[in-house]
Amino acid sequence: MTMTPDRLSGAFFLLFGLAMYFAIIPVFVEQAEDGSIAPNTLPNILSWMVAISGGWLVLKPTPHQIQDLRFFAGALMHAAILCAGIYAMSWIGFLYVAPFLTLIIMIVIGERRPYWLALGVIVMPAFIWFLITQVLDRSLP
Repeated sequence: MTMTPDRLSGAFFLLFGLAMYFAIIPVFVEQAEDGSIAPNTLPNILSWMVAISGGWLVLKPTPHQIQDLRFFAGALMHAAILCAGIYAMSWIGFLYVAPFLTLIIMIVIGERRPYWLALGVIVMPAFIWFLITQVLDRSLP
């Protein structure tokens, strides 16, 4: 088994998912008495999904070659936009930042269809708000 970038990133995400499940989530997720779902349920499911996907990438890497530098610059810009959006959410709040953050990310990745832009900017933040605040009975920043 040769070490390819896919296998390396798969190993990283496999270890990251396992670390989230076994070390980070148990320490940083507080237990709550109220609510119909335990607070660590969704993070645990997602951490297992990340770990399984990483393991699958280790076992079955793609045959793609490494992209040019513009691809990585775009990924870095995407990560910077996400970091700025998360920081803005901590100051301004989810309801005010999420639609704009979604719009910016969708425009950056090249989405121009009005139906998908409306779905991403209006429906998805509303669904996330409903799921977290109403169903899970948790607060958003």
